Amino acid sequence: GFLEDGILVQDLSQTRRRYLSSWAFPWDVMAVLPTELLCLLPGVPRAPGVPAARANRCLRVPRLFEAFDRCETRTGWPNMFRMAKLMLYLLLGIHWHSCLYFALSAHLGLGTDPWVCPSSPRLLRRYLHSFYFSTLVLATVGDTPAPRREEEFLFLTAGFLLAVLGFATITGSISTVIVNLSTATTAFYPDAGPVRRYLRAWGVGRWLEGRVVRWHQHLRAQRKLPAEREVLQYLPRGLRAEVAASVHLAALRRVGLFRSWEHGVLRQLVLRLRPQVFSPGEFVCRRGDVGREMYFIREGRLAVVAEDGVTQLAVLGEGLYFGEISLINIKGNTAGNRRTANILSIGYSDLFCLDKEDLAEVLAEFPCARAAMEAKGRELLLRMGQLNTGAEAAALAAEAEAERQLQGLELALEGLQTRAARLLAQLEASALRMALRIQRLEGRLQ
Repeated sequence: GFLEDGILVQDLSQTRRRYLSSWAFPWDVMAVLPTELLCLLPGVPRAPGVPAARANRCLRVPRLFEAFDRCETRTGWPNMFRMAKLMLYLLLGIHWHSCLYFALSAHLGLGTDPWVCPSSPRLLRRYLHSFYFSTLVLATVGDTPAPRREEEFLFLTAGFLLAVLGFATITGSISTVIVNLSTATTAFYPDAGPVRRYLRAWGVGRWLEGRVVRWHQHLRAQRKLPAEREVLQYLPRGLRAEVAASVHLAALRRVGLFRSWEHGVLRQLVLRLRPQVFSPGEFVCRRGDVGREMYFIREGRLAVVAEDGVTQLAVLGEGLYFGEISLINIKGNTAGNRRTANILSIGYSDLFCLDKEDLAEVLAEFPCARAAMEAKGRELLLRMGQLNTGAEAAALAAEAEAERQLQGLELALEGLQTRAARLLAQLEASALRMALRIQRLEGRLQ
């Protein structure tokens, strides 16, 4: 097939027409012509030991490079493919050099001196000797017999110069692969080196540095990707939503709060979630802190602890959530926007974090979801004894009174707009009558 406007076209007739009119068609025809049959004609000289008549096969090299490029952009292991391609080029270069060495040896005479290829009756032995000789030359080992003729000197010097160039190219390619590997790793996982150097510069104890190192090791061992937003930031919004939904929507549906919510709300939420991983013994939030995020437990266990930080009052597991009370405005909430509990991570915990602004933006678009979350929060506040029903009733009454006054103001504003429209119409009519009278008076004077 071929790409048209980025879409793969696999129709045979269209592919045939496009291929026959492309530059690749005549090159492919010339590459597959059986030119080696010309050597069977009488009077045609044959190059000894070198199938020079098959040189037209080299016209396939551009297509080979094209296939390599396509495979490299589509494979899941691009660096391994680059290494394999580099080894292939290396072996192919040694093979070609050994073929040229054998051709020169055959021209000078096999076995005539120690430098040329020995005259062995076995073809495999001659090929292995030529391949070994070329490996020594191209690897810059130099442990070869001393040349004695001008052709041998020139061939060996050219081989050494080519080896220096090839060695530099191979070294640069391997360095590029190593750099690409480290770059791909840092694109997904943060580097612990700067934090460790920062702690050492300030002389902080080793125990804190060990926690940082273990946290980074856990991310890599469990394949946690905290930098998802940076990885997906260049995708269009629709495609980014599809990718995020395919990765996190199943885990989000395990949260009890979202099981009855519609699919559109979850698609909006999944774009705003930020993965966070907490280490053992780390407080996710403390009682009395200002709440700016709510959390959904994806993996791990968290403990609701007392003020002493040790006594466990409850254990939260996968599919639960917390922190929503300080984000939504529940009338009668005596805690306001403060945290109502101490949440401690027992082990390594993988959480979804949702900011207050993002939650408010989503709930403003979906009032039903907002009502469901407020009902859940009110029920929890009642169980905790932190809901002042009197204040809630007073707030509802004040809200109703404000709504009534607002409606009265809207009616008064509509009345004023109507009167203003009437006055404007009367003014326009008076101006029109005045203009007509002036026009009549001007006509009489004339």
